[in-house]
Amino acid sequence: MGPRSVPLLPLLLALLGRSDPGRAEGCDLQPVTAKPPVTLSYATSTVPRGCVSNSSMDTDHEVHVLSVKWSKASPVPLTVTVTPRADVCSRPAVLILLCARCPANITSPCSNLIIRTDAHIIPENIRAPNPEPPVLSSEGQLLAWALSTYGGITSYSELQDPRKVQLYLGEDAHSPPECTPQEHFNAVPHLETEVFFHGVKSCSRSDAQSTRVAHIIHLQSEPSSPITEVNLSLRCPENYAGNQMLILQSKANFTWSLSLKCLIQFHLMVSGSYKMVSVFPTLFSGQLLPDTEQDLIAKAFEKNYSVIASYSAIPTSTHISLEIQGHETVQPPVTTTPLVITQPPDLPHRVLLTLKPWKCTDETMEIVIIRSYLEPIKDVVNITLRDISCQAEKNATHFMLKSPLSHCGTSLEGRGYANNELILSLAKDAVFRNVRVGFQCEIPRELFLRLFPTAAFEAPQTELEINKEAFVQASMRWMDHPADLQLKECWLVAAGREPVLLVQGGEARGAGVAVLEGPPSSHGRKVWRFRFTYTVPEGGRIPFSATLKCKAGLQNDTIFEKVLEVTVKDAWRPLNYRGLGLAAVLGITFGAFLIGALLTAGLWYIYSHTPGFQHGASLGEQQHQPQHRQHPEHPLLHQQHGLTPPGPPEPAQPPANGLGEPPQCH
Repeated sequence: MGPRSVPLLPLLLALLGRSDPGRAEGCDLQPVTAKPPVTLSYATSTVPRGCVSNSSMDTDHEVHVLSVKWSKASPVPLTVTVTPRADVCSRPAVLILLCARCPANITSPCSNLIIRTDAHIIPENIRAPNPEPPVLSSEGQLLAWALSTYGGITSYSELQDPRKVQLYLGEDAHSPPECTPQEHFNAVPHLETEVFFHGVKSCSRSDAQSTRVAHIIHLQSEPSSPITEVNLSLRCPENYAGNQMLILQSKANFTWSLSLKCLIQFHLMVSGSYKMVSVFPTLFSGQLLPDTEQDLIAKAFEKNYSVIASYSAIPTSTHISLEIQGHETVQPPVTTTPLVITQPPDLPHRVLLTLKPWKCTDETMEIVIIRSYLEPIKDVVNITLRDISCQAEKNATHFMLKSPLSHCGTSLEGRGYANNELILSLAKDAVFRNVRVGFQCEIPRELFLRLFPTAAFEAPQTELEINKEAFVQASMRWMDHPADLQLKECWLVAAGREPVLLVQGGEARGAGVAVLEGPPSSHGRKVWRFRFTYTVPEGGRIPFSATLKCKAGLQNDTIFEKVLEVTVKDAWRPLNYRGLGLAAVLGITFGAFLIGALLTAGLWYIYSHTPGFQHGASLGEQQHQPQHRQHPEHPLLHQQHGLTPPGPPEPAQPPANGLGEPPQCH
């Protein structure tokens, strides 16, 4: 009987510290769509977009701008800490925080910190409120507003799903002169942030015999990263019991410092080395773990942990916070005959009334729906308003529709609301049906400000051209007593120039300003219109942007204020000459012309006084003649080409007046 054969693959994998990836079959990791089993956040100083500059050093404040984006609602208020680097609050600073009305706790030892934010401050009495920043739709508008308002920008950071932000005050003279945002910007040393990770995945084996769960954190190491130690804080709910596995994969030279605040049994598998800070600070050696998704899952399955409650692949970080929520049960897949699920008849109503994709101003209604959000309804091929001629435009990701409040069947009977219907056209198996979902769109009780290029007041814009008439419309809906509304005043403010009063008390106050007749009031809407021409003195500096500010109010001093940021455009100024006056541009052009003329005259003088220069000879003849003089000792060279060696040049006859004359052109 021959020797018994031994399977080589499992033996080799065991020697290499790897798992058999076949054991992970039947467990396909999928994003967690329900309540996530864990809340994971990690520290980083790399932001999606950001920049720094020294443009604020010659101004009254250093200015830091934070623009927060959310992929989903934050479970906790945003914490922002502002600290001076030298522990001295010597120079006034401005913090501009835009976070889509998020709750935020802002703390700082500096009493001279100015906060401009749209956040709901917690607690509300930490300092006197400052005016909110204007509603800006783009990064460029935000930076232009900050630059025109404060004269410079120290730092700008776009943050995605932040949990905590640590901002260090201070300026660097070696920073670039302008703050130009860059992708994946390293915000060290002025910013550290802790961000939520929303890419958690999970799965379970189809033949699971156990409900024990595993959590895997896989650090995506970069070769250039200097980080070699990471602190992991682990929390669990009170009275939470269970036997769980924690797999921590990293580079072999990493040290994990674990702070476990859980009263449950954990099976640890760690790359590199680790120490239990909260229990026993001795350094333990870890083990060699595989670095692929499937191999890590197989490691858990080998230990009879059949449910991967969370798999998180995150960038290398110095601090990670993992909170187990206690609802990480993942149902194993069940192989049965497919069921035909009947859609609840009110599902479209529930989905749309949850999304509330409509938004109104005092004159328009806009509807934007992400198509993936309509997947529960299925088979949506078209969306219209009550007037079916008002159809939504659609692309690969969105349905979009915009309409005046006076069109598309919109009614304004309610106080402060616009009423309409969304009609969803559904198609399945060549069967079409329509579903109507009525809705109310709230009209904000605020002042709206728009700039137009012509007196037709169509197609508003945010571009103000110098020496050209601009037309302004301020409007507001006030259902109670619209006749009592008054346009108090309007100003034009530009950096480096005195503010210009345009309108006050409904009357024109500046040169070139004229109050125009607006349309009659309708459904409580009051409209004011005027025109003006923005001029800059000859040789004066042309600002890059300006701010149009208007105030409207009632006789009882209730004031509504609106700010419109505009870009200043000069038809005589190319974009690259920003900051140069017309006189400077003309001076540069004339100087270039004069230099060119002098160079041409100099070259002409050199040609006319060069020995051998023949009067009346063309340039082509002058270029060929010296070539034949290079070889006078070889006449055959010229004879082969039918040429005769030139004789000595005739002596030039000096003119009668003793001055050389320029050659005559024929």
